[in-house]
Amino acid sequence: MKKIILFLVLAISIQVASSTPLLKGPSKKLYASEIMVPLGNSTISLFDLSKLSIKEAEAVKGAKMSFGDRIAFKVAQHKLRHYINPDGSMNDRRMTKQLKKMSATDGFHAGGFFLGLLLGLIGLLIALLINDDKKKARVKWALIGWGIWIAIVLVSFVL
Repeated sequence: MKKIILFLVLAISIQVASSTPLLKGPSKKLYASEIMVPLGNSTISLFDLSKLSIKEAEAVKGAKMSFGDRIAFKVAQHKLRHYINPDGSMNDRRMTKQLKKMSATDGFHAGGFFLGLLLGLIGLLIALLINDDKKKARVKWALIGWGIWIAIVLVSFVL
């Protein structure tokens, strides 16, 4: 489910970022019918994607969706409809708000986890020293790995 929602949000954000100017000013409205996204072997507009039925989506995709995929598809469609104004233009404010909610701390960061698990406090310090766009996720999972490392050390001393 997260993959479908993430795909739709990323597709929208890439299209909006590539077609809107960076400076505020009189800008042309971006319409959902103009933004094309890949679906299966073809492309479809975001407006059409927001109105697509499950049977039509299965036909375009070329495979039957499982129950979980159908629910995820409907939830993603519902979120997509919130990004489209009644006149068919895209609502940039809601899209920006949703992208801010999707932080870098979501999901599992294996590098941070294993730094904390295998190196303990030193691994946590290494995770803190590395500066990039995934620092928050790495530090979060290094802390979790270090916590598990402490639990293993305590259990080994008790036994």
